[in-house]
Amino acid sequence: MNDIDQFLYLRIAKTFENQIVKEVIRLGDKLPSLRSICKQYDVSQSTAMQAYYYLESKFLIESKPKSGYYVSYSSKHYASIPEISKPGDFEGDQEDMENLIDKVYRQITNSKTTILSLSVPAPELLPIAKLNKAMVNALRSLPASGTAYEHIQGNVKLRRQIARLSHPIELSLTEDDLIITDGCMNAISYAMMAIAKPGDTIIVESPVYFGILQLAKILNLKVLELPTHPQTGIELEAFKRAVETKKISLCLLVSNFSNPLGSCMPNEHKKEMVNLIQKHNVPLIEDDIYGDVYFGLNRPKTCKTYDESGLVLWCNSISKTLAPGYRVGWIAPGKFKDQILKLKKCHSISSPTLSQEVIGSFLETGRYEHHLRKLRSTLQANSINFLNAVHESFPEDVKINRPEGGFVLWVELDKKINTVDLYEKAIKRNISIAPGSMFTLQKQFSNCMRLSYGMKWDATVAQSLKTLGMISKGLMGE
Repeated sequence: MNDIDQFLYLRIAKTFENQIVKEVIRLGDKLPSLRSICKQYDVSQSTAMQAYYYLESKFLIESKPKSGYYVSYSSKHYASIPEISKPGDFEGDQEDMENLIDKVYRQITNSKTTILSLSVPAPELLPIAKLNKAMVNALRSLPASGTAYEHIQGNVKLRRQIARLSHPIELSLTEDDLIITDGCMNAISYAMMAIAKPGDTIIVESPVYFGILQLAKILNLKVLELPTHPQTGIELEAFKRAVETKKISLCLLVSNFSNPLGSCMPNEHKKEMVNLIQKHNVPLIEDDIYGDVYFGLNRPKTCKTYDESGLVLWCNSISKTLAPGYRVGWIAPGKFKDQILKLKKCHSISSPTLSQEVIGSFLETGRYEHHLRKLRSTLQANSINFLNAVHESFPEDVKINRPEGGFVLWVELDKKINTVDLYEKAIKRNISIAPGSMFTLQKQFSNCMRLSYGMKWDATVAQSLKTLGMISKGLMGE
C-alpha cells in the first residue's frame, strides 16, 4: 500500500472512530457498506476494507457474515468513571509511601511477573531493529564515534527535529528554544530547581505521579494537591482560589493523559490556565510526556501553545514512545533558559552524544511518525481490552477512567478494599499493580490502583486481569 492509500484509509477510519467514541454512531448501529465507502470517499475497495480492518483491530466494530459491519463499542457499556478527587489536610505516612514504591518497583525486572504497574511501552511495541540500525550509522558518522562531548544545549539535529514536530500543536519553537535533558524527569528536576527554593509551595494534580512527589521531597518543597477530574484534569476554580489566597511558587501539571489518572485538559482549560498563571505570575512546568500517545483525530495542544510570557516550561521525552533506556528528553524553558543551562552545566555538562544522534536521525527520516501510528493503534486496542476485562471480572461497583490516550487505567474499587492488600495477594500470583496510595502524600486512594496497558495483549495478560478481579471480589467478602 502506498503512502497516499495509507493516508486515505486512516482518514476514513479515524472519522468513524471519532463518531463511535463520541457516540454519534452507537453500539449496534450498522456502518455503510464497502461499496458506499468507495463511492463516498472515491477510494478503491481495498482502501475501504483496510479502514474497516483498522477499526476491527481496535475492537470498535465487528463483521457479521452476509450482513455487514456493526459498532461493537460503547463507553456506556462500561462502569462509571471515578469521582473528582477531594484532597484534604490529612497527611499520609511518607515513609510508608516510599517503602511501597520500593516494593512495587523491585519487581519490574522479574521476567515471571506480569507487570501491570509500569507505564512504559513493552519492548515488543518498539522499533528496536530500526533503532539498532540508526545506532550503527551514528557510530560511523559521528566524530570519534560519538565519544566526544555534545553541545551543552544538545544535538542540533535533534533539537531541530523536535522543533519541527512541535509545529502541528502550534508551538513556535526553534532549535535555540530547546535544551536536551536525560529524560523528562531530568527536565522537570532542572525546572523545579531553577524556580523554587526550599520551603516553597507547589501545586500538583491529585493523584499525581509519585516521582514528582519524591522530587519535591528531596528539594524540600511543600506540595498542595488540588481536586482533579478523571477526564478533564485539574479543577480550574480550585486552582484559581489557591493562587489567589496562597503563596504559590509554581505549578506542575501533566496536561495530556496524566499519570496515573489519565485525564486530558481540554484546550480551552489550557488557555484559561495560562491566563491565570500570567495574571498571578506563577510559572507552570508542563509535563507533556504522553501527548503523542493520543487516540483521537488530532494531538491535543499544550499549555505552552498559549504561552506568550515565557512562564510555561514545556517538558517532554521519547521515553514513553520510542526508547525508555536512551534517556532522551527535552525542555522548552521559556524565560528560564539561562537558569536551566547553568544547572545542566553543573550537573551533567552534556547529555549522551550517541543516543541524541540516534533519535535525531530517527525523527529526521519520518520513521517516528510511522511508529507512533502503529503504537497508538495498539494501545487503544489494549485500553478497550482492559476496559472489557475489568468490567467483566471485577466487582460490580468498580469505577474506571476512559483514557483517550496514554498508557494507564485508574481503577476505583469499593472502600472496603485496600489495594496494598490486593497487591500483596496479586504478587504471590506473579501479578504486579500500582496501589493508589503511591500517588499522593495524603490519606486517600487506598481503594484505587493504576494498571498499565502498555504491553502486548495476550492470554497471560487477560488471565492476570481475571485473577485480579477474583482477588478483589474475595477482599470484598473478608
